[in-house]
Amino acid sequence: MLTHHRKPVSLSLISTDLPFWSVVETAGTLYQKATDRFHLLLNAPPLITCEVTNPDTPPDALTPSRGKIHPPSSPRILWLEISPYRITMTMQGNEQVSYRHFWEQGVYGVSRYWLPTESLQPSDPIRLRNFTNSLTLTGHPLPEHLRVEYELWAETVQLGRYILNLEIKHS
Repeated sequence: MLTHHRKPVSLSLISTDLPFWSVVETAGTLYQKATDRFHLLLNAPPLITCEVTNPDTPPDALTPSRGKIHPPSSPRILWLEISPYRITMTMQGNEQVSYRHFWEQGVYGVSRYWLPTESLQPSDPIRLRNFTNSLTLTGHPLPEHLRVEYELWAETVQLGRYILNLEIKHS
């Protein structure tokens, strides 16, 4: 039962206790794998880097408008595996940052990050834990809204509380 639909998508990640939020609005391809299982593929936006020309510039004065967007050598793909019970999100592509998150309500999932390395040796991922406080998926027969509220942890240190919000527009 593999069907696919091209849909406008809004994906946001917001921290509830840190000054961080990010929004991506793009088109995505939604694949229906089974009755309540879907894959959503998005092209990820390029990473924005800031070049410091004056070492005395405070970090909070650096803005994306002062930085340069370095186009990736190959597309970066954001892939979400969606079901009412668990979500997996993977960012992969080129030699830049890659990651994989696993969320399931009431469960400590694993978040792994692969950072670029300048050596020829493959690098081990950075492993963090996330605790999913709430996972809500609405829409039938196709998903329309996903909300995941979670905490990110490094051992016994909490690295913030986050809300992942996904809207798939069907009109």
